[in-house]
Amino acid sequence: MATTTGEVASEETGALISANKVEGTTVKNPAGEKLGSIEEIMIDKRSGKVAYAVMSFGGFLGIGDRHHPLPWGVLKYDTNLEGYVVNLDKRVLEQAPTYGSEERVDLADEAYGKKIHDYYNVPPYWI
Repeated sequence: MATTTGEVASEETGALISANKVEGTTVKNPAGEKLGSIEEIMIDKRSGKVAYAVMSFGGFLGIGDRHHPLPWGVLKYDTNLEGYVVNLDKRVLEQAPTYGSEERVDLADEAYGKKIHDYYNVPPYWI
């Protein structure tokens, strides 16, 4: 059951989850292997649609981590695994569009977004 603090809902219901609970959630492949964890949720200001879940992948103790913007449509929540599942293996993620902590990217740039969505073979969130 969702709870509220004043007027702000938190936690989750059967169909809804607050963004602060999504951040930090593990991302696994269908075999249950951990691929990374969600660092941020990016929401389109105009449409209100969730555009990306930015996942950390690789590195050790935060060193060498790469950030992978995953189109929201490639993630499926699995209650048994208590995390999000993407039908990808580590080799596919290693070749995916990514950026480092010190790199600046514009996730709102449609050309960059098209590259991401084409790679994962899902339609762009803005269509």
